[in-house]
Amino acid sequence: MSDEPDRPTKAVSDFAGEIGVRAARKLKARRHPKPGVWLGLGMMGLIGWSVVVPTLLGAALGIWLDKHHRGTHSWTLALLVAGLTIGCLNAWHWVAKEEKAMQDDEEPNDE
Repeated sequence: MSDEPDRPTKAVSDFAGEIGVRAARKLKARRHPKPGVWLGLGMMGLIGWSVVVPTLLGAALGIWLDKHHRGTHSWTLALLVAGLTIGCLNAWHWVAKEEKAMQDDEEPNDE
């Protein structure tokens, strides 16, 4: 019989705790609004340039090496692939960093 008075008190404290969590989440959402479309487009541009610049630099260096140091293999092709690889790794780094930041900002679901 002594357990019965504790049950309503525990239910009330659980309910109050849930309300507190939801209120804190709502206040955080108001302080930090979700990023808009322009931020997404800007991020796509940043990722695109992080791939394009190393690729073009590798191709330009390869063309210069092919003109000045002729050999049996193509420097242009080799450095183009190297620049593309570096650019893709760079883009992967940016995406992983943003994904981690988004996961850190997420709260547990309401379920």
